[in-house]
Amino acid sequence: MVLVVNFGGQYAHLISRRLRELNIYTEVVSHRSLKSVIAQKNVKALILSGGPASVYDNEEDIKNLDFILNLNIPVLGICYGHQLLAKLVSGDVKRGKGEFGRTEIKILKDDPLFKGWEQKENVWMSHRDYVAELPDIAEVLAVSERDYIAAFKLKNKPIYGVQFHPEVHHTAKGRKLLNNFIEVSGIKKRWKLKDIVEDIINYISRTIEPNAKALAAISGGIDSTVAAVLVKKIIGDRLVPILVDHGLFRKGEVEESIKCLRKIGLEPVVVDARERFLKKLWGTRDCEERRRIIGNTFAEIFSELAEEDSNIKYLVQGTTYPDVIESGHVEKADKIKSHHNVAALPSWLKLKVVEPLKFLYKDEVRRIAKIIGVPNEIISKHPFPGPGFAVRVIGVFTPEKLEISRNASKILEDELRKENLYNNVWQAFAVVGDDTWVGIKGDSRDVGYIVTLRIVVSEDAMTADWYRIPYDVLDRVSRRIVSELDRVTMVTYAISSKPPSTIEPC
Repeated sequence: MVLVVNFGGQYAHLISRRLRELNIYTEVVSHRSLKSVIAQKNVKALILSGGPASVYDNEEDIKNLDFILNLNIPVLGICYGHQLLAKLVSGDVKRGKGEFGRTEIKILKDDPLFKGWEQKENVWMSHRDYVAELPDIAEVLAVSERDYIAAFKLKNKPIYGVQFHPEVHHTAKGRKLLNNFIEVSGIKKRWKLKDIVEDIINYISRTIEPNAKALAAISGGIDSTVAAVLVKKIIGDRLVPILVDHGLFRKGEVEESIKCLRKIGLEPVVVDARERFLKKLWGTRDCEERRRIIGNTFAEIFSELAEEDSNIKYLVQGTTYPDVIESGHVEKADKIKSHHNVAALPSWLKLKVVEPLKFLYKDEVRRIAKIIGVPNEIISKHPFPGPGFAVRVIGVFTPEKLEISRNASKILEDELRKENLYNNVWQAFAVVGDDTWVGIKGDSRDVGYIVTLRIVVSEDAMTADWYRIPYDVLDRVSRRIVSELDRVTMVTYAISSKPPSTIEPC
């Protein structure tokens, strides 16, 4: 196997998944348990993940990891892992201006790691610290636009560091680099995707006790649907699907979801909780507070249902790894925002949470969905946040702004479908904040809201780039929004990637 050592980076499990795509068996472990895992298992190579910390924040940890250099197996350090390896060999790591998003690097030296790369390539960076200098035992393989060390190798060992992220799809030849590293390691490619499904089925069977019931929180989205279908395969009618209408869904989504779910044998119990959620949300400003309110209210509803049936012991959720990592629920991971189904669930919730997909990414979930017969209407649907439009309204949360965001998003999605562009993008939606813009409607002065359109392309939601939408389509969307929505006078288009931005605004 290859061990991916997790330092709390956004992409630790993405590294693991990229290797699994190459038919390599991987496990993700904490750096604190690394030594004991290596002692017990047949580890053929290590990959050290990125992370939000600086090597200067973890000097004791670094001292305890110097054994890595003497394992006599190939090692690849990525981002923070690159800086860590440099520090372990007494290199100089400094705080710089940082590099974020697409960055060009120049390959200085031929090496098997860069087989198939041109002398100049675009890669994906996300770092502030950088390796400024290395001792004579290391050689620099590549530099970035800022002349930072982008890759190095120890001269006498197959130990490499790369400052960029080869695991994200925005590094065009990143998978080639990871494949090159596997070839350097001499590991045979024997692992298959079906092993993931088998692992999930075994996890569900071990976790849910015989005769106990489980609530499945479903929204009609791909993650919650796949999680519910997999659990139903094991426990049958002991699964109770629940669709809670919190009043924050897309236009017509509840009705469409019920139809799709019935096709695959899931008959959801629909709880109309719109008034209950919205009454608590009106007037709130902070998105984290909204996430907490939504998480608490979901938990209250689930607890009430469990009180009505004492056999309900579990709560099944379609949590995926981006939810977990962004909520800061992995050791050393920074909290970016609380996902309502992870960090926003209250500690008093007595139901045991079952998360069959928590170490998977969206495209992996989609592949599993095809295997188990989930309808294409669900598979192809754009991802939608659990808190819905509560996180697409910036500033004070009001009924007016909620409806503007919902209706503008519907216009955007409709126009993308008309042009057969909907399936080309990861997500498309409209955001509204407190800012206003003076306009002219009907020859009269009008002050209305600014709507920001956000369309991104991505594979897994861990990184994303803005979509180059045809101007005529953008023009048509803009004109429809300002014409059909009375309180809008300006439409803007978001062109920032993730990182440094996130996909959702808050």
